[in-house]
Amino acid sequence: MSDQPNLHHEGAARVVEWMMRDGRHLTHMREFGDEMCRRIAASGIPIWRAFCAVGTLHPEIAATAYVWRRDEPGAKRMTATHDFERDPEFSTNPIAEVQRTRRFLRRKLCDPACLMDYPVLAEFREQGGTDYAAMPMVCSSGEVNAISWLTDRPDGFTDEEITGLVNVAEALAIIVELQATRRIARHLMDTYVGHRTGERVLSGAITRGSGEAIRAVIWFCDLRGFTSLADAMPRDRLLGLLNDYFETMVDVVTKEGGEALKFMGDAMLAIFELGATEDPVDRCGAALRAAHAAAQQIAKLNLERRASGEPEIHYGLALHLGEVTYGNIGSRTRLDFTVIGPAVNQSARLEKLGFELGRPVVTSASFAAAATSDQLESLGLHQLRGVSEPQEVFAPIVDQARDPATQR
Repeated sequence: MSDQPNLHHEGAARVVEWMMRDGRHLTHMREFGDEMCRRIAASGIPIWRAFCAVGTLHPEIAATAYVWRRDEPGAKRMTATHDFERDPEFSTNPIAEVQRTRRFLRRKLCDPACLMDYPVLAEFREQGGTDYAAMPMVCSSGEVNAISWLTDRPDGFTDEEITGLVNVAEALAIIVELQATRRIARHLMDTYVGHRTGERVLSGAITRGSGEAIRAVIWFCDLRGFTSLADAMPRDRLLGLLNDYFETMVDVVTKEGGEALKFMGDAMLAIFELGATEDPVDRCGAALRAAHAAAQQIAKLNLERRASGEPEIHYGLALHLGEVTYGNIGSRTRLDFTVIGPAVNQSARLEKLGFELGRPVVTSASFAAAATSDQLESLGLHQLRGVSEPQEVFAPIVDQARDPATQR
């Protein structure tokens, strides 16, 4: 490549300067990518299309890709599942090759003798592409992301323009790693501790013993007959049952504004938090709607499971309204953000009582009073283990003969 100063070198240098000074503060990658590509084109480097693939640590999404085209408004975002990584479309793509080899790849499509060794290159040539360059972006961890550039100028890129694009890619690698680290941390927090708790951790609430008293509707659900199932079922089928059950419970709770805090074996603890002066009737209503949705979804799942010869899912659920301590507890090296207090214990005892009473969903008197719902009926006074006075227990009014969730 030429050692002589070039307008495009200077233009790329200005883009890199913007990226490191101002651009890095744009936390949305689509917005950042769109502005970066617009500046590259304005500098005189005739990019027509740019494609950036960034790996992520997510249980369902393997990578996020951003596509920019000069003749389209804004950059587009796409995601690829882990299954896509095994798809021939991915394995025969030059981006996958660059990520595997960590080597720069260029194909001058305007050259009749150009090696057309990837199917997508023919598509680019048909669309008017004349020069294609793909570049690795290696993270400090060793992970490799990649970016590709395509031009439609008749004679393709110059060597000086390619050098400028390499400089941009090197700067982009740093910014992408910073952005990806933040995004991965947020995904991990949302996946393993829940969105609200994750936000607290990321904001710095990580001191052992830190916490606050909150009012909340407490949701405690537990599988029924799980010990027998665990003894009788192969591991893969048992995990499938647990995943079906937990996915349903998390889904209905989240859709109604609650948050699943933790899984404990086959049990799940969730809360619908109340604001300091909030009337609990709305949160109680949300919890009841979630409970109804769970019953419907589990009943539908059981029809499918029965048809395929799989054991059905039966569960118990307790809803309680009370004050809990929401905070950080544990050892110096292993902490857990959760809720603790007598109200949590009462919810667990209440769920066990529901099993004895043959009701899939039961609520405490405090929940029933706050819910002001005509859909709840009293089951009378009952003694809860660890609670000194008998407690009045309530349950949704259902047709026991037709409700599949009551069958044990």
